[in-house]
Amino acid sequence: MRAMASKSGENVTRISAKTTAPKKDSKKMSRKSSNKVKVRKEPSNPFTKTVFAIGGYFRGAWVELRLVRWPTRRATWGLTFAVILFSTFFVVLIVLLDLLFKFLFQLILK
Repeated sequence: MRAMASKSGENVTRISAKTTAPKKDSKKMSRKSSNKVKVRKEPSNPFTKTVFAIGGYFRGAWVELRLVRWPTRRATWGLTFAVILFSTFFVVLIVLLDLLFKFLFQLILK
C-alpha cells in the first residue's frame, strides 16, 4: 500500500483512535471492590460433598442454557423440514439400492 501511495505522489496519513468517553468515578469502583466475596465451606461428609457436586453441576448447566442463543420458531421449522427431507431422500436411496442389488444377485445366481 505504501509503495502504491509513493508512486502516485499521494501522502498517506494514519489515524489513531482516541477515547473521548468520560472517565469513571473512582468512588464507584472502590465501593464495588470493597464488597466481600462469600466463601462456601467445603462439607466434610462424603455424601454431602456428592450432593453439593451434583447441585453445582445442574446450577452450571442452567447458567449455560441461559447463555444459549436459541433459534426462532421459523428457523426451527425450517431445520425440521430439512432433516425430514434429507432422511426421506436417503431412505429412498437405500431402498432403491437394496432392490437393485437384490435383482443383480438373482440374475447372477440363476
